[in-house]
Amino acid sequence: MFVDEREWESRAKCRTVDPEELFVEGAAQKRAKAVCGGCPVSTECLACALDNRIEHGIWGGMTERERRSLLRRRPMVTSWRVLLETAHTEHALDRPVSAEAANRDRTA
Repeated sequence: MFVDEREWESRAKCRTVDPEELFVEGAAQKRAKAVCGGCPVSTECLACALDNRIEHGIWGGMTERERRSLLRRRPMVTSWRVLLETAHTEHALDRPVSAEAANRDRTA
């Protein structure tokens, strides 16, 4: 998942959006966060913003206020990149295998 520190940027859903749309305030933030929906690299984006203490804009589907709150709640985290990568890996291992995937594996 986290191959290169910033390689994810080229796959970000927001790369085709005017950057000004992601650096908004108030009610416009809800629309900006919607850009992150379904983005394949939102976790990497969020980790980058948290690790680098980026103060402005929507990153990984979170506003600056949401990120500050998360940082206050978890002050002992030294690398959000490592934490999120580990959580992603563990979640992937815990997910049940679909019947279709199990059948595909059996016949391969």
